[in-house]
Amino acid sequence: MPEIKKINIRAMLSRKELYAVAAFFAFVLIILIITFYSPNSLPQDKPIEVELRRGDSVSQIIDSLYSKKIIPSKFNMKIAIIIKGAEKKIKAGTYYIDKATNYLELIDILTGEKISMQKLVTIPEGISQPELASLLKRELGIDSAEFIGLSGSIPFIRSLKIDAASLEGYLLPETYYFLSSGGARGAIRKLSSQMNSFWNKKALDQLKKLKMTKHEILTLASIIDGESNEFSEFKIISGVYHNRLRKGMALQADPTIEYLLRSRKSKKINRKDLAIDSRYNTYKYPGLPPGPINNPGKQAIEAALYPEKNNFLYFVANGNGTHSFAVNYDQHATNVSKYRRWLRSQN
Repeated sequence: MPEIKKINIRAMLSRKELYAVAAFFAFVLIILIITFYSPNSLPQDKPIEVELRRGDSVSQIIDSLYSKKIIPSKFNMKIAIIIKGAEKKIKAGTYYIDKATNYLELIDILTGEKISMQKLVTIPEGISQPELASLLKRELGIDSAEFIGLSGSIPFIRSLKIDAASLEGYLLPETYYFLSSGGARGAIRKLSSQMNSFWNKKALDQLKKLKMTKHEILTLASIIDGESNEFSEFKIISGVYHNRLRKGMALQADPTIEYLLRSRKSKKINRKDLAIDSRYNTYKYPGLPPGPINNPGKQAIEAALYPEKNNFLYFVANGNGTHSFAVNYDQHATNVSKYRRWLRSQN
């Protein structure tokens, strides 16, 4: 077997040539570091939304990022994806890029590798807009005044393709991962996008069947969410309100009065409150109020869309955390008397 001779690079190259080769490789290394590890600048200060759909190819994903000016080079992004072995790891979803990232950091975000660095925030069902503003300020440092201002900004609302005077009711409560404090716009877009995803073909077909609009369903859902904390009651309560709407009866929903009393320290409703002249006063005006009174969750929206078929027209709390239902006023009066006796026994 012939002897294998070791190649002595130093013997082949002069010191000057060795320095030149070393300088070349150092230059290449610096270029690679600058290319893949230096943050890419964003075209604007506010978060950039990019939606990656299930089934998108690597080329389609790169095109989406490039069109939003999140990356300056398609070729570099493709090389970075290959380096990270992320061709099949990028997850579908709506992303809000709120700070400059390098190619490799961006891939970590899109594959979920950085999920532990995100802020997990749970938004409870039936949360009011002021309460939501306070929650986001506390958890993410989002400016409450800006959030409330955007919630009533018609140009911004229309940019989300929402035909309403306020965003209250159009931001879906759930548990979300926020990449960082992306500002009020980013948070609103995230919650609004999740609400949009609720309206699939089945839900839209049910709207037509009920001859109601999204706005009406969200308004009704917000009342249902305000009435009870028991999901098991939602569809029964929905049935009551659908029955009243069909008969042209006033809904007489306490949550709509509580909505009018937000600025008051005491939320206890008295007889004088029932005479407040507002379209949100469902004791004074029949039909639905002008808009949602909180941000209803999926359970309440589904209940509004698919009410239980019943003959109930009244309900009142029973002291057990649920309600007693009645088909006529006499039954209701009996239930009210029982509840009042229970209240006295507690005192």
